[in-house]
Amino acid sequence: MNACWSSDPTPPTPPPLEMSDPLCCRQAAGGVIIDILVQPRASRNELVGLQGEELKVRLTSPPVDGAANRLCTDFFARLLDVARGDVQLLAGEKSRHKRLLIRGAQLPQVQQALAPHLLPPS
Repeated sequence: MNACWSSDPTPPTPPPLEMSDPLCCRQAAGGVIIDILVQPRASRNELVGLQGEELKVRLTSPPVDGAANRLCTDFFARLLDVARGDVQLLAGEKSRHKRLLIRGAQLPQVQQALAPHLLPPS
């Protein structure tokens, strides 16, 4: 039967997010790239989860004079247990949409650190 002529009016549900293929991070030549969406001036620093194809993070710092960018790189360095110098802002210096490079990191290492924040609570 052709899927266009299905008698079932409900659309199929998408499969649940698997940590084997997170949308927000990917392996690159120099490490792992993470696409993030920053919410500045939050009440606390925390990962919220996925929003679209980006990892949403709340930061207490205002987006003034690069303060939120510095806090963002520091936050991910602590979260991933890497040196602050290994977290580089590749894109989005003046935007809420940012791209970070975690130098020398491997995708499984990053996935393991992010997993508790990406999976829905059980």
